[in-house]
Amino acid sequence: MTQSIIHVDNLKRSFKKVDAVKGVSFSVAEGEVFGFLGPNGAGKTTTISMLCTMLKPSSGTATLNGFDIVRQKDRVRHSIGIVFQDTTLDHKLTAYENLMLHCRLYGVAASERKSRIAEVLDIVELGDKRKHIVETFSGGMKRRLEIARGLLHYPKVLFLDEPTIGLDPQTRAHIWDYVTGLRKTAGITIFLTTHYMEEAEICDRIAVMDNGALVALDTPAALKAGVGGDIVELSTTDNVAARAEIATRFGIDPSLSGNVLSLKTAGGGEFLVRLVKELTVPITNVNLRRPTLNDAFLALTGRQIREEEAPKNAGRHGRMRRGFH
Repeated sequence: MTQSIIHVDNLKRSFKKVDAVKGVSFSVAEGEVFGFLGPNGAGKTTTISMLCTMLKPSSGTATLNGFDIVRQKDRVRHSIGIVFQDTTLDHKLTAYENLMLHCRLYGVAASERKSRIAEVLDIVELGDKRKHIVETFSGGMKRRLEIARGLLHYPKVLFLDEPTIGLDPQTRAHIWDYVTGLRKTAGITIFLTTHYMEEAEICDRIAVMDNGALVALDTPAALKAGVGGDIVELSTTDNVAARAEIATRFGIDPSLSGNVLSLKTAGGGEFLVRLVKELTVPITNVNLRRPTLNDAFLALTGRQIREEEAPKNAGRHGRMRRGFH
């Protein structure tokens, strides 16, 4: 059995009268890519902040790399790398200078700093940019540099908080090529949050939080299977009448969002043939598909994750804070 690198037992955190995290328990296996999803205010950022020792739990316990997050903060901090949602690079320094500063902060031996910097820059294909000022970098290059910085001290766990938000799809794909390669080449455990469901698909397992509680923890395939059946989406000349007819004739009450009726059913292909033949309201558009992670998220939380992107001016607990306190 794979050893757990993170173990969380009944972890809680309250802010005055608000229970932000209501006693969550889970484990993350060594070398796993572990996803953390949830609407804003669900408690996922608070949970990660506790695991990274930025926030003290109200009760409960957790260990990371065998170290207690409260009693052994420094050992935990040296076991993790963090890539924040917002850039924390010094844009007036070169890529090399940013990494050298991080080496000093994390106590990387002076004799190893230059070779280690060269190694991580090569990993993210920025070796030829080592002397370039960071403010001249594209968004994707900055993200890659931040990932390199998070790897400098050989972390056992790399936390990625929305690492590709705002990047174009091609750059996002390149970032994930680097990240998934790290698991294979270095055995690093990846703990990520993302709003992009195609990114969440790379996870071995996904934990879904809502209202401070863990509501699901499973593989992407199992979460999608839990939605129940295929999904039929259709538009008609009169969606209100069509919805009522489908409920009466087929015993299924579709949801209506915008101009699209949506319903779940086993054997979607057979059902679709019958629907087209028997529905008296003319159909203008129809689509049959398998459930996605976004469907699973919607079923578990009642919201679509793309509606939950963090606001530009998130509050104190709206995202992971920079630095350790």
